[in-house]
Amino acid sequence: MSPEIARLLAEATWQTLYMVTVAGLAGTLLGLPLGVFLATSGKGELFQAVAVNRVLGLVVNAARSTPFIILVVAIIPFTRLVAGTSIGTTAAIVPLTVAATPFIARIVEAAIREVDQGLIEASRAMGATAFQIVRKVLLPEALPAIVLGLTLTAVSLIGYSAMVGAVGGGGLGDLGIRFGYQRFMPEVMAAVVIVLIVLVQGVQSIGESIARRVNRRLRTA
Repeated sequence: MSPEIARLLAEATWQTLYMVTVAGLAGTLLGLPLGVFLATSGKGELFQAVAVNRVLGLVVNAARSTPFIILVVAIIPFTRLVAGTSIGTTAAIVPLTVAATPFIARIVEAAIREVDQGLIEASRAMGATAFQIVRKVLLPEALPAIVLGLTLTAVSLIGYSAMVGAVGGGGLGDLGIRFGYQRFMPEVMAAVVIVLIVLVQGVQSIGESIARRVNRRLRTA
């Protein structure tokens, strides 16, 4: 591999990490409260709002069921509105965030619904408010599952970030398409695949390690 290709590979790896990190953080900031609300706004729950819960559930399901590459194209006007352009690494963060948010919301919702209802009832009996129950009971108890879910989201975002390369999003996907496919350089494609595998393995290992530590802390608390 030439020094120029090595430089491009390093640059593309940085772009991918940038896209995944920013989109993951933005998706978490949006998806976490959305997931908490979906898990606590059903009939008889802490923040009962059945109609709103159903509408948000439909929106989340619609976003999750849309294939990512179609989503990228469908929200180009929104991407231009937010990023000022629909091409480039920064612009690619917009569809990545839109794809990550409902995914994270459902993960958080599922994790919270797994929390023992007895803990909620006990907290209510002691006079805890709904917000206190969410902050001191639901989120801490669901944290290991949420961490694993966020890890899964990050892995998915790495795959999605490779897809946005097909529409000018930059990153490893763009490098693989432009050099590995269009210029018939299989060694570049192989290098891109190897880097993606390493990134996925690294993210998965880190996420699992954090989840184990959080779980041990909860059990010893």
